[in-house]
Amino acid sequence: MGLQIVRFEKDRTEHWGVVSDNQILVLKNSYSSLAHFLEKGVKEARVIKENGSDVSVSLNEVIILSPVTKPARIVCQGANYSSHRAEAGLEAARPPFNMIFSKADSSLCGAYDEIIRPSHVQLLDYEIELGLVIGAEISQAEKVTDENLHQYVAGLVAFDDISARDIQLTQGQWLKGKSYRTFGPTGPFLYLLDKEDTPLIHDLQLNLWVNDELRQSANTNQLIFKPAETLTELSEIMDLSKGDLVITGTTGGVALNLSKEVLGQITSPVVSDEEKLKMLVSSQISSDKYLKDGDVIRLQIKSSDGTINLGEQVNRVVASKVTVS
Repeated sequence: MGLQIVRFEKDRTEHWGVVSDNQILVLKNSYSSLAHFLEKGVKEARVIKENGSDVSVSLNEVIILSPVTKPARIVCQGANYSSHRAEAGLEAARPPFNMIFSKADSSLCGAYDEIIRPSHVQLLDYEIELGLVIGAEISQAEKVTDENLHQYVAGLVAFDDISARDIQLTQGQWLKGKSYRTFGPTGPFLYLLDKEDTPLIHDLQLNLWVNDELRQSANTNQLIFKPAETLTELSEIMDLSKGDLVITGTTGGVALNLSKEVLGQITSPVVSDEEKLKMLVSSQISSDKYLKDGDVIRLQIKSSDGTINLGEQVNRVVASKVTVS
């Protein structure tokens, strides 16, 4: 069985620890980043889990930080569940290619931090996603399979890919629309995988609520492009390093719900940007699912047998105090 790892702040000092029930067994050594922890701290974590720690604190007495740290590549898969493809105005069937984009690491925030809505964003959306934490340096094409996946994926995190749909879709700016600060709540836990846990990656339940209303519910067995296939493809394109994050896409149930006609209009090169925004907002503004100031998003990812539990995120949406002209 793997380990639940937490990065946290207490008395203005950052620490790493192993979660045991409602306690954190504090690691003696400090680690400057997730990459540093994966390189030097995993052995200490396993020893402390087995033998205990001289120092422990309650989870309720600390500030939980994102277990993924800067600098990190955040590589994203888009439209990787059939149900989300359909609600986004796309064909639900498996497409001929894997949609890949990126997200700025400055969007990372903690599992209980506030999500700040920029003043000009009207269509703020949520996306529960399973995150794969890279555990090996990848600098050439690799054949990743379910059998050797554990050699490349160190662990798993829960991730909420917060998205400004009015920026993402009308401007065609996926990086921009998904990269505002606080648009990447991560954690609370990093689950360090044992080799025996790896098959459970394909049987994790994802649930997301907004104001206690269940909005998204799916299982990772519904992923179109599976983790091994995706990592094989990425290895043919780019380098990945320890501590980088690959998020695997969201399921149906987001606020966005587009017809093929509207999608065609807002992506047309002959329609002005101003008209695209008007079309998108008019097609979406009546929905009561888009996030509003004060809304609370809660999500969980875990295996049905309880072996893997990535913890629960709870984030509140607040308005930015900065006005963008």
